[in-house]
Amino acid sequence: MKFSENWLRELVEIQADRAALAHALTMAGLEVEELTPLGDGLDGVVVAEIVGAEKHPEANRLQVCKVSVGRGEPLQIVCGAPNARVGIKVPLATVGTHLPGGITIKAAKLRGVESFGMLCSARELGVDNDASGLLELPADAPVGQPLAAYLGLPDASIELKLTPNRPDCLGLYGLAHDVAALFGSRVKMGEQAPAPVGSTAQRGIRLEAGADAPRYLGRIIEGIDAKARTPLWMAERLRRSGLRPISAVVDITNYVMLELGQPLHAFDNDKLQGDIVVRHARDGETLKLLDGSEAKLDAGFLLIADDRHGLAVAGVMGGFDSRVTDDTRSVFLEAAHFAPAAIMGRARKLGMHTDASHRFERGVDPALPRRALERATELLLAIAGGKAGPVLVAENPADLPKPATVTLRRARLQRVLGIAVADAEVARIFTALGMQVVAQAGGWQVTAPSSRFDIEREEDLIEEVARIHGYDNIPVHTPSGALALAAEPEARLNELAVREQLAARGYHEAINLAFIGQDVLQRWGFADGLVPLANPLSADLAVMRPSLLPGLIQALSHNRARQQERVRLFELGRTFRIAAEAAACKEAPTETATLAIVACGTARAEQWGETPRTLDFHDLKGDLDALIAWGGEPGRWAVHADGLPGWLHPGRGARVTRDGRTVGYLGAVHPQLAKALDLGADVYLLELELEPVLARRLPKAQPVPRFPSVRRDIAVDVPEEVAWSQIEQVVRATVGSVLKELRLFDRYSGKGVEAGRKSLAMGLILQDASRTLTDDDADRNIREAVAALEMACKARLRG
Repeated sequence: MKFSENWLRELVEIQADRAALAHALTMAGLEVEELTPLGDGLDGVVVAEIVGAEKHPEANRLQVCKVSVGRGEPLQIVCGAPNARVGIKVPLATVGTHLPGGITIKAAKLRGVESFGMLCSARELGVDNDASGLLELPADAPVGQPLAAYLGLPDASIELKLTPNRPDCLGLYGLAHDVAALFGSRVKMGEQAPAPVGSTAQRGIRLEAGADAPRYLGRIIEGIDAKARTPLWMAERLRRSGLRPISAVVDITNYVMLELGQPLHAFDNDKLQGDIVVRHARDGETLKLLDGSEAKLDAGFLLIADDRHGLAVAGVMGGFDSRVTDDTRSVFLEAAHFAPAAIMGRARKLGMHTDASHRFERGVDPALPRRALERATELLLAIAGGKAGPVLVAENPADLPKPATVTLRRARLQRVLGIAVADAEVARIFTALGMQVVAQAGGWQVTAPSSRFDIEREEDLIEEVARIHGYDNIPVHTPSGALALAAEPEARLNELAVREQLAARGYHEAINLAFIGQDVLQRWGFADGLVPLANPLSADLAVMRPSLLPGLIQALSHNRARQQERVRLFELGRTFRIAAEAAACKEAPTETATLAIVACGTARAEQWGETPRTLDFHDLKGDLDALIAWGGEPGRWAVHADGLPGWLHPGRGARVTRDGRTVGYLGAVHPQLAKALDLGADVYLLELELEPVLARRLPKAQPVPRFPSVRRDIAVDVPEEVAWSQIEQVVRATVGSVLKELRLFDRYSGKGVEAGRKSLAMGLILQDASRTLTDDDADRNIREAVAALEMACKARLRG
């Protein structure tokens, strides 16, 4: 929000200088982001008129001008401005003037011709950034008058960095209430008187957008002069507020928007047909906007239309075909209230940001449209003439937001602020902010004005008291109290421990955005259960991530592109999915805490003690085993070669399970995906649900076994496709608790083993806690294990 300091001081009494005003605004939560003084040091600059102009005899781009200052003989000024010509009125810095920027005006000779002063541009005067030519003043500017007095200078352009919860301060009228409360003064701007009605021209209005557009006002003003010049005072206030004057009608709507905070729009009434209809756009409907762009709309947009076609994208921008031009003689002036949710994100979806959308998507006071319409009508009649028709109103009162009534407890206010604020001061603050206050036994009942969308609960009222009373007036106390530390559950590892474990194994932690692009997910084959964002920041961040891997691979690729050959990254974060039945019921998506690892390059960092070798599947499997070992229950985990996703290499990938349930995947990136992502080398990755990794078996002391163990080694050949995890599961289930350990110590295929089969040699460690096992016991267990393997795994005992 940018505005003129002098304009604000006209609306509210401020007994403070510029620095104190800026400090007070910032301390009240309305941060002054930039303050630009305007017109300081213009003593000696006067309004002048060029009464003669001749070409400089020695320079093609210079002119020798005769300039009248209203007294004495015209002064001779050498000027190089392209717009210098006879008849215009411009600022003249007389000899001896000290301009902003350190320029001192002296009598001088330019290419042999004497010059007694300088004709100035807006930039040279420090009132604007325009340096394209002389600052042209209106034809009725009084020659000889000091320029500062004529332009209402000195002044300052103040820009506030407002938080989204204070849309009421996007208009000077709303800001004035805060300033009045801060300085104990009053707002000078009273109720707006209705403009005189001199015409019967009317037009029907139909609301067809429900709660998205509950109030729409308009009126026809006939016989205007669209070529009328915007008054200097209005043009200057617009400039100092960051807006360029365009035309009288447009400038008036912008002026009222800055003054009250209510956006308005004017249509050429002669270009409208039938009623005004406020409705949702149709899918595929298009509209050419004021900036010449073509807006492609859908049912999520609000549209202002007539009986023939669309006229404006509601709350964003007007249409090109119904715009006001110099030939316009009759305008339809509109002011409306739109629900913030109906406007939010619509301008961004069209690739634009407008002053209207900035206000409507944050919330505009539903009581403002009539006042703004009357104010704009008053200004339009005074500047462009014409006759105003009656105000046309269409509204659905049930859909309009209702002012909130909140109770503030005196004890709660004192406890939160740490000080006792006098009852009279509390009542003064709320009253100055435009709120209705009713004193009660234990505090106050406060009803916020319709402009204060941010007042919803007791804490909001406490904040208002704190910022207006002054944070500087609240003493600083060091907080005291005992903090109860939450006990870490022993049956669960700490996430920090996982991070430390991975860092110790040479990995670096990465943190990626939880959003990703739809095109990236399509390359990976993620299609089901995606959670799209309603208002994405960009197309590259349009979907909540269903996996950590795409983001990690992008980080890995980014590092490889910068000559990092060995990259090892991990991330702990949440992934988001939504089941089809949940999506149909509009339920929230499922968030899953996830761990992911990506790695490429050599298995170990470069060193002299070991020959470099490329990272392979078993290196990453070793990292997985190390994580699993922390939980103390590696037997509950297994890897399988089946059921792999499409992004995993079919010959170098595995499915990871815990207690038979799939919790993640491990392996190399599929070659086709690696080519599409331009990885340029083998990349290995791992993704697991985090909670199973964090689960830990509680340590339990056991006595040292009194009876000896027995070891039996066997070798079986099995089909190549049978995994060791399947064999281990069968043996453990068959032998039972007597089997203390099962070790695979050899794998062989080749001569002596049938093609398509492999030989696995394993050692079984048997032990009973209640007695010594005999050879017969051990042999029986081995026979049962072999029989079970023959049946379940098509195994054959080797001699």
